[in-house]
Amino acid sequence: MRGSFLNGGNVIFFIIAAIVIVVLMVLFHFIPFGMWVRALSSGVHVPLHSLAGMRLRRIKPEKVVYPLIKANKAGLNLSASQLETHLLAGGNIDRVTNALIAAQRANIPMPFEKACAIDLAGRDVFQAVQMSVTPKVIETPVVAAIAKDGIELRAKARVTVRTNIERLVGGAGEETVIARVGEGIVTTVGSAETHKQVLENPDLISRTVLNKGLDAGTAYEILSIDIADVDVGRNVGAQLQMDQAEADRRIAQAKAEERRAMAVALEQEMKAGVQEMRAKVIEAEAEVPKAMAEALRSGKLGVLDYYQMKNTIADTEMREAIAHPGQSQNNGKA
Repeated sequence: MRGSFLNGGNVIFFIIAAIVIVVLMVLFHFIPFGMWVRALSSGVHVPLHSLAGMRLRRIKPEKVVYPLIKANKAGLNLSASQLETHLLAGGNIDRVTNALIAAQRANIPMPFEKACAIDLAGRDVFQAVQMSVTPKVIETPVVAAIAKDGIELRAKARVTVRTNIERLVGGAGEETVIARVGEGIVTTVGSAETHKQVLENPDLISRTVLNKGLDAGTAYEILSIDIADVDVGRNVGAQLQMDQAEADRRIAQAKAEERRAMAVALEQEMKAGVQEMRAKVIEAEAEVPKAMAEALRSGKLGVLDYYQMKNTIADTEMREAIAHPGQSQNNGKA
């Protein structure tokens, strides 16, 4: 009996020990005591129930605790609840913390809510702070513009910009700045009387473009615009004149062809009219002998009258031959 009692006590002891071990494993899983100790040793107090709540919300506590320790060491007054809220909203805590530390070191006023808004807007807030301290140079593509004398110039500019923290949310990006600078280059070159004027004073483009206030409504502040390169391109004016002359030549050729076709048509029409008249004359001449024969048969015309008419015709032909001898020879040859 005593042996069975001891065996039963050992079983109960092992069951209790297993239960305790399971409870401790679950407890250590949901309450990261190691993380709590590291935070406490760094001067950051994070309650155990907050760490357990992060586990339940499926948030890794180290993603919140480590940035909180870094912010505390930098002298920033942040709480674990603020960082956790931003993380749940889809933000990047490390980037926001680094941006706040960099802004504090550079004496740039940036509240935590502003940094979170910039981060949630899809912009790199840490890079924005860096650009506020160290301006960035944006190189535009080659912009082609034509002066008033018709010469094309190809210009490339380098734009030095600095981040405007206040306009990062809702402000236009680099693409807008590049487009506006390109538009300013085209306007400046296009208003120049000659391309030589621009080549002699390339800073004319920089001054004109910079005075237009191209950074309005953008997330950047333009510090300077420098013309890196200006090349002479095509003579667009001469090419346009050549194209116009070629177009005029084709138009004149088409009109001349139209007039020639009308003349040919008119000539053919006149030839048809002449042939029709000749046919009518021949037809009329063919009726003359018939009429004379009818007149002789009916007694309206005598034989003497007929011979007198023939003599008159022969006399007329002789007179015409004397007056125009060359024509008569030609007629004889014909």
